[in-house]
Amino acid sequence: MKEVVIAGYLRTAQSRSRPNDPARDVFCKMRGDELLAKLLPEVVQRTGIDPQELDDFIVGCATAVGEQWAYGGRNPIFLANFPETVPAKFVDQQCGSSMAAIHIGFMEIAQGFCDIVLTGGYENMTRVPMGLATTDRGHIVPNMALYTDPAYLHWDMMTSTNMGFTAEKLFAQTGYTKEDLDKWGVRSHQRAAQSQADGFLAGEILPVEAEQADGTILKVETDQAVRGDTTLEGLAGLKPAFRKDGVITAGNSSPLNAAASSMVLMSKETAKKKGIKPLATIRSLGIAGVDPTIMGAGPVPASRMALEKAGLKASDIDFWEINEAFCIVVLNCIKELGLDPEKVNVMGGGTAIGHALGATGIRLVGTLARTLNVKGGRYGLANACVGGGQGVATVIEKEDYNW
Repeated sequence: MKEVVIAGYLRTAQSRSRPNDPARDVFCKMRGDELLAKLLPEVVQRTGIDPQELDDFIVGCATAVGEQWAYGGRNPIFLANFPETVPAKFVDQQCGSSMAAIHIGFMEIAQGFCDIVLTGGYENMTRVPMGLATTDRGHIVPNMALYTDPAYLHWDMMTSTNMGFTAEKLFAQTGYTKEDLDKWGVRSHQRAAQSQADGFLAGEILPVEAEQADGTILKVETDQAVRGDTTLEGLAGLKPAFRKDGVITAGNSSPLNAAASSMVLMSKETAKKKGIKPLATIRSLGIAGVDPTIMGAGPVPASRMALEKAGLKASDIDFWEINEAFCIVVLNCIKELGLDPEKVNVMGGGTAIGHALGATGIRLVGTLARTLNVKGGRYGLANACVGGGQGVATVIEKEDYNW
């Protein structure tokens, strides 16, 4: 098979979404597909290719209802004014959606069906909240048979569709303490704040001029949820977010966000011909299904699959980018895979940077690739838990591209 490289990566900053107070979200006037459409021409141009050269466009979104319907992936193509000859497809793997887009693009190129594939992801959790359609602002209409028919009650969908409940259940199985979670939350904010201060995160963000609720224009160029002054004492005082006697709080889990991300994949031989120095080479992928009521366990078997297919061990990985949907997910990976915490989320994680569901997969892989370039590592693994009881993972390698 052909080797596949990451030739370009770019994202927007992540806003702080507030479905019950939309005016406080800096992206309150922008749809998710509009955010992505601002990225696509820029990432293509910065990579050094022409939109005419794109063989496919694959876009992911976790809540593809209402205005986030993508018309099979074509809407972002039209909004970016790309040629109509660029085909598209849409992917929903919940929080793993845009990483799934990378996986599909990787396989298309590796098997010789495509040469250059553009991937993307988006989510605006203020404009399209995760609530059920029975609420004022909800859009989701589940099949209630899964909740009421005795034939399906063993799936416990009341727990599995509430991500906070699944995190509480995973926590109860790990032996960690709430203080452990809060300490990781503090670490996430402090490291993300440092990454902002030293310009690392700015290197992957496209500033976006966004109209605010009052009609003014604001240039959004930093992740809005990062709080460098976060303290353990402050997090300890936060109330449980999901259960009265629970441990999952706003301080040890990801916020709601709006953002978009994009990545250009191409065959290594094409990158060489064009003189494009890749960020990294994709080596393998992993997918897994687990009990939907402990969906946060999914990254562990997905990572094991990715490592096995790459012929690597966990100890071979220099840096890990593990999505902090909840801090317990990261700590569970560290425990189950035997990881050195100092190799995990070294630039800060989703607790601080944010988790705009459909945009996160590309953000994880892209940030990881840039981390390998900055820190000098060879192998990296990005993974994420996925609603519905799944996990996704991607192994990449930073090589010495001598051309």
